[in-house]
Amino acid sequence: MKPERNFVNGRFIAPLSDDVVAILNPATEAIAGHVQNASRDQALLAVEQAAAAQRLWRALPAVERGAHMQRLADEITSASAEIGAALAMESGKSVADAGNEAVYAAQITRYHAEWARRIEGEVIPSDTPDENLVLHREPIGVVACLIPFNFPIYTLMRKIAPALIAGNTVVVRPSNNTPLSAFALARAVERAALPAGVVNILAMDHATAEAVCTHPKVGMITLTGSVNAGRKVLDYCKANIAKPSLELGGKTPAIVEPDADLQKAARELVASKLTHCGQLCTAIERVYVHESIHDAFVGMLRDEMRAKRIGDRSEDAGFMGPLVNAASRDGIHAMVRRAIEAGARLETGGEVPDRKGFFYPPTLLSNCRQDMEIVQEETFGPVLAVLKYSTLDEAIGMANDHQFGLSSVLYTENYRNAMKVANSIEAGELYINRTPADPYQGFHAGWKRSGIGGDDGKHGMLEFTQTRLVVMKY
Repeated sequence: MKPERNFVNGRFIAPLSDDVVAILNPATEAIAGHVQNASRDQALLAVEQAAAAQRLWRALPAVERGAHMQRLADEITSASAEIGAALAMESGKSVADAGNEAVYAAQITRYHAEWARRIEGEVIPSDTPDENLVLHREPIGVVACLIPFNFPIYTLMRKIAPALIAGNTVVVRPSNNTPLSAFALARAVERAALPAGVVNILAMDHATAEAVCTHPKVGMITLTGSVNAGRKVLDYCKANIAKPSLELGGKTPAIVEPDADLQKAARELVASKLTHCGQLCTAIERVYVHESIHDAFVGMLRDEMRAKRIGDRSEDAGFMGPLVNAASRDGIHAMVRRAIEAGARLETGGEVPDRKGFFYPPTLLSNCRQDMEIVQEETFGPVLAVLKYSTLDEAIGMANDHQFGLSSVLYTENYRNAMKVANSIEAGELYINRTPADPYQGFHAGWKRSGIGGDDGKHGMLEFTQTRLVVMKY
């Protein structure tokens, strides 16, 4: 099985190092493929070529950049089966879900391509009568895009598409856990015939990625990842005062009021928690349940969790699939054991299955306290912690008493309570009577340690621009 080659300056390049990495299928632990890590020199040359290409790319009218991106969306759609097959093998997703992710990636590409005629500046009133103030929106230059493992194709285009329409070029580092699908997408980029150097995709070790991010010609670094990864990126940004855009960890709280549709809430919260084995930044992690319905609702959650089976999703798409690797599984299990030792009650799950693959069962913990690690730290796995509250103010206080502020959820039929939470919750998103879904015309941005900047919509696109004020005396 030949390793995937890196995609630089419009072509797949010959390797200059012997650093070949095996990628495992997390459901079977079999080798899904190999990638060739770029050498430091190759990666730095990619930045130089992206910078040269950016001068020409930014000079194109935005509508022409949009046309290139529409062709890229066509190629991604046509290649969705190929991209999905690679993604399913390296991530443990079902083939259908992985293929759909590629289709959604094409859709967000089209969405941002349509901003071509909508990137606007401003005319600002001056204090003097013979002067105009004109604010221009301009591209930043070369953007380093650091992609996570959980939704690696959708997130890749979530970063690339707004960067490109704004006139930037990109150097992309896919996750070391899921790079195969990125190179399948690179073949779609090649077929779309984007100008050479506009999109560059390279597998890199950490040292090489740092060299790219601290290159003087990188003007912006965008990351979806953990808080610790975000701290590293901020260190990288200091080298050249590059602009950061960080979508980091989450610990989504869900508040369940007594007047909610409890069966619907239980079904949807568990579905959110177990999607991709809980490996979502916005997956529900802590549930605050009113004391009058607590016991009944815990029973509903337990029933929903026990109904879900684990297994290889290539065999049955109805299974809950694996975690990304053994370290993730072992870390989550250790958190669950510490929670139980601290007084949490194990309602279901909580044991590592004796089988191949990095599986962990749906796990429900009740009798949790606000100060527990399982409530304060992101699990990024299929573990749900339940806490009891007496008043809505108490629930809001506990939901806000946290380092993270990415997403939040409320189930209620009382519009006054909905408005109260909407005006009080300390998070970038609130979903009422539904679970998070990140609409790409919205703005996905976190408060507190959940990030700086954000993705999606007009505001996500404007993250990839900088301004120039022109003061015109006449």
